[in-house]
Amino acid sequence: MSIDIETAARVAKLARIRVDEDDLPQLAHAFNDILGFIEQLNEVDVEGVEPMVSVTPMRLKRRADGVTDGNMADRILSNAPDAREGFFAVPKVVE
Repeated sequence: MSIDIETAARVAKLARIRVDEDDLPQLAHAFNDILGFIEQLNEVDVEGVEPMVSVTPMRLKRRADGVTDGNMADRILSNAPDAREGFFAVPKVVE
């Protein structure tokens, strides 16, 4: 596929990029270079190659998923204007 100057102008307009008329041939050439590189990548045989997340094989560090209260309940409740029996006390809003 080849990109001509009119197509390069249309792409620039769709991308909302202002390109001078003098720069359109260079932009079309750059688009053609990119498409040529993509065509080269399409020629590579990747059959049987597993996808990878990183170039270095490493496992994510994992910690035990344990539910805790953070051992800071007393410090947190000390900031509350009204706390009772280990909970925040709030005014009743529903009758």
